[in-house]
Amino acid sequence: MLVPPDMLSAQSKLLYQLNKFYGERVQVRKANIAKAVREVCKVVQDVLKEVEVQEPRFISSLNDCNGRYDGFDVISPTEFEVVLYLNQMGVFNFVDDGSLPGCAVLKLSDGRKRSMSLWVEFITASGYLSARKIRSRFQTLVAQACDKCSYRDIVKMVADTTEVKLRIRERYVVQITPAFRCSGLWPRSAAHWPIPQIPWPNPNLVAEVKTEGFDLLSKECITLQGKQSSMEGDAWVLNFSEAENRLLQGGCRSKCLSILKTMRDRHLDLPGNPVTSYHMKTLVLYECEKHPREIEWDETCLGDRLNGILLQLISCLQCRRCPHYFLPQLDLFKGKSVSSLENAAKQCWRLTRELLTNPRSFEKL
Repeated sequence: MLVPPDMLSAQSKLLYQLNKFYGERVQVRKANIAKAVREVCKVVQDVLKEVEVQEPRFISSLNDCNGRYDGFDVISPTEFEVVLYLNQMGVFNFVDDGSLPGCAVLKLSDGRKRSMSLWVEFITASGYLSARKIRSRFQTLVAQACDKCSYRDIVKMVADTTEVKLRIRERYVVQITPAFRCSGLWPRSAAHWPIPQIPWPNPNLVAEVKTEGFDLLSKECITLQGKQSSMEGDAWVLNFSEAENRLLQGGCRSKCLSILKTMRDRHLDLPGNPVTSYHMKTLVLYECEKHPREIEWDETCLGDRLNGILLQLISCLQCRRCPHYFLPQLDLFKGKSVSSLENAAKQCWRLTRELLTNPRSFEKL
């Protein structure tokens, strides 16, 4: 297909602008975050070392693997989450019957095995391993560890939450979340994935992702709030972080996400936090389904992909619904106020209009 020369030059100009933005803005953001991560991890490792001394069942799994920390997630440049992987889930069955959207429970496979569990005192009378009870015990241990650790002058527990959150140097907030890793398992609530008629991802990648599995996190689940479910405190939140990261390898997918995160921090960091970097990640995954061919994720298509994702974001904000990629029954805007979503839609539309109408927009962004 012949492309008009002026269109070709417009495309190469946009690519030049994008690469300049990536070099000047995105890479600076990445470097600043990398520095913050090293600082935060040093403190968290020290706190967890103290926790382990008091309670050997909570063993720190925050290890440096070639500059990357296992279970470490960047939520924003000043907010982080550390997933603390617990040992021995063996005597429990994973129950995911759809009654708790986005969550599952761990039930003793046999009542007689109660005494065999490492977590015996956190098992309810009905035989469920309570996420809230484990988190409550962990929170007490972390509070004590903060007073004893060598960083006690710069680290404080965040009060008024059942989550385990630390404030470091009054600058960073890090949540530490107890979790179980479920490798080689795939939840029933995500059984519809991948959608059969869509050629992405290819079968090999699907197999890799399903083998990777998912995590069960002990944290408050916003989708259960107000449901008055007796299981609410015992349920574990499903998390697909590693699977999502695996899907975003190849082509310019991760570059596209890095640009969107940077734009979010600079232009969509709004009151009520309506748009998070996780919303951006989710929409990149949906864009991969809409554009399944690898050629559509070539660097030359980066501008088109960004525009498509931002237009989709506006649509989600206006409809006030953003479905989770693996669990579409779960709305990622749950709990966000209508006014914050409307405000974000307007701001996002301003940003997108600038990108679509001004060929030099990235110089100002």
